[in-house]
Amino acid sequence: MIDVIILAAGQGSRMRSTKPKVLHEIGGKPMVNHVVDAALCLPDVSLHLVVGHGSEAVQASLTTPCHIVEQKEQLGTAHAVLQALPNLSPNAKVLILYADVPLIDAETLQRMVNAVDSHCMAVLTTELDDATGYGRIVRSDMGAVTDIVEHKDATQEQRDIAEINTGIMCVPQAYLSRWLPRIENNNAQHEYYLPDIIAMAVAEGVGIKTPQPKCFYEVEGVNNRQQLAFLERKYQQQISDRLMLEGVTLADPARIDIRGSLSVGQDVFIDINAVFSGNVVIGDGVSIGPNCVISDATIGAASEIYANTVIESATLGQQCKVGPFARLRPGAALANHVKVGNYVEVKNASLANGSKVNHLSYIGDAKIGNDTNVGAGTITCNYDGAYKHKTVLGDNVFIGSNSTLVAPLDIADGSFIGAGSTITEAVPKENLAIGRGRQKNIAGWKKPEKN
Repeated sequence: MIDVIILAAGQGSRMRSTKPKVLHEIGGKPMVNHVVDAALCLPDVSLHLVVGHGSEAVQASLTTPCHIVEQKEQLGTAHAVLQALPNLSPNAKVLILYADVPLIDAETLQRMVNAVDSHCMAVLTTELDDATGYGRIVRSDMGAVTDIVEHKDATQEQRDIAEINTGIMCVPQAYLSRWLPRIENNNAQHEYYLPDIIAMAVAEGVGIKTPQPKCFYEVEGVNNRQQLAFLERKYQQQISDRLMLEGVTLADPARIDIRGSLSVGQDVFIDINAVFSGNVVIGDGVSIGPNCVISDATIGAASEIYANTVIESATLGQQCKVGPFARLRPGAALANHVKVGNYVEVKNASLANGSKVNHLSYIGDAKIGNDTNVGAGTITCNYDGAYKHKTVLGDNVFIGSNSTLVAPLDIADGSFIGAGSTITEAVPKENLAIGRGRQKNIAGWKKPEKN
């Protein structure tokens, strides 16, 4: 049994924000949820979240149920863990994590847990070229951990030690329940510090193992927005590396942002400044142009998305062409070989195989059949001020440029709409419909002149 305690009570004053620090996002997800997700990769795990500042907002952000423990006064890390102590299982291994250390890896956590047994605890350590500000790991001549000394209390010899304490620990519950109540607050901040249990472990002959993470950024915390931005880029780098190994060509791995889940096929190309959020699925051979924003969408194989296109909650079939400067809004559904061109907006509308809306058009609340062509400047007038209405275009319909289609409207297969028409009534199969004022030329007309 593994009890995971995640400390999330701090205010984070250096963030200069009204939002709790742990709710600031990495990759579009609050930091606390990154830590929760990593912990959930462990087997037989129970989660305990210690909250304080902004507790309601922190709880509301959770996507996984946790046992919530409130720390009404922030009196240090040991005090925070003590609040969760009554809820821990007697035989559990207790893993202590921090909600503002978002990139901790599940593999590292598993090695921490594996290092612990009934005679041994674990402290996650790492080595730094410049360890200024961190607690140093002091060892005996035999290499055993004997103490953790904070930087301000360390001698010059101890400050030369490169190995530092990350704060992440795994301790058998039996030891933790005995040691925590004995910690005192005899320090300048009058707080109860978790590393004080190290001296107790040494005094009792309890072994202290020191696994290390693969990368330092796994254990780097966030205290200000500079550190948040640094870890954001590290997180994006991880995803970029994975994408390239899965067969994606990135024009610049440093200029892509994934703020959710991105699943890709082979031979996908993604140009610079693409932003993906929510759940996005991209098929084989898809090309994404520069400056595209895509969220909660599925893009079929061999489709091309041109520059500056926005796609939101839409579905595209195979070999579609969209953009540049197109917008697919929620409910847009494109079948195969569909073209949606520049400055076209599609909302809650389906376009069947081979249909085209190439220029400067708005298609909303519509159903368009196969091989239909919608000319430039066409709009579906779907809203009467109170209700939305549907426009239905059959197969092989041709809509002339600058047409206004007033819904509810049904235009049957093979019909042709003359350019510049306002169509308000149903058009039967294979009819020509023209709905525009008759042209009148006035001879002798003189244009206005300034006095």
